[in-house]
Amino acid sequence: MAVKPPILLAGDVGGTKTNLALFSHRDKGGLKLLRSKRYPSADFESLNVIVAKFLHGEEEPVVAACFGVPGPVRNNRSQPTNLKWDVDGALLGSDIGTKAVTLLNDLAANAYGIAELQKTDFETLQTGLVSAVGNRCVVSPGTGLGEAGLYWDGHRHRVWACEGGHTDFAPRSEIEVEMLEYLQGRFGHVSVERVVSGQGISNIYAFLRDSEHGKEKPEVAEALKAEDHGKVITRFAEEGTCKMCSQAVEIFARCLAMEAGNMALKAMATGGVYLGGGIPAKLLWKLKNKSFIDAFNAKGRMEGLLEGMPLNVILNDNAALLGAARCALDSLAEG
Repeated sequence: MAVKPPILLAGDVGGTKTNLALFSHRDKGGLKLLRSKRYPSADFESLNVIVAKFLHGEEEPVVAACFGVPGPVRNNRSQPTNLKWDVDGALLGSDIGTKAVTLLNDLAANAYGIAELQKTDFETLQTGLVSAVGNRCVVSPGTGLGEAGLYWDGHRHRVWACEGGHTDFAPRSEIEVEMLEYLQGRFGHVSVERVVSGQGISNIYAFLRDSEHGKEKPEVAEALKAEDHGKVITRFAEEGTCKMCSQAVEIFARCLAMEAGNMALKAMATGGVYLGGGIPAKLLWKLKNKSFIDAFNAKGRMEGLLEGMPLNVILNDNAALLGAARCALDSLAEG
């Protein structure tokens, strides 16, 4: 009788949505997606409840699980930054029926997933050096801003998590200085996440409107009452029907490029810089412009170093799920 491959549970937890999936392990090391489902995070009181709902009626036992969560992980526990949850790996394991449960920072899961992707899962913004090798980094603006690094040990990339999205926002132009002062008045501490994220697009637009850098169009104001602000602003910007929306997206893209360059230097990411999360893939029409690449590379004496780094946008929104599944498999192999 053929031995069935182990069933792995992977989770990509976000402030807006939580994606869960079951994978099996192929003989040659690959992962096979069995099924997946997306849940609105705010509709549930805990991750445990979502997992129980997803696994209800599942006949095959889960032998290992891994969840990427948006926040610091300590002792296999985490309190997600944008959720009122307390996620405990041991309690999840008790509910699932396995001790092999790992919690990862969500961007660490995203970083693990890079090796599972195909060439068609990336859009290249800057080729960099043909022989580019070494560390990598991931910068992912979505509901918040996540960052992670991949250290090259000479044989493989090893992932490390960080909370770089919560470091201070550093303006680089007069209008960005003015925006910083505006945001300080609203929030006190202004992290990069306040600017480079979905909420960041909304914050930039609010600054332009409230500081009278433009006049709000009635149709935009009406749309903002009923829809997600970031989606409304980027839609009008892409259509080219709202000058203030276009300016907001322009500032956002420049600040994203600047922060990606900052992370690239800190991680010495000569092996590549990856833009993940939900926003970059939807803003390719803006990020493929020369102005974005110039802002990424504009690091003074380090400009030549940045120009040699490949810069790619991750198009596959299952990257974090694949990374979590790979981590679950690795933990199982390591016992």
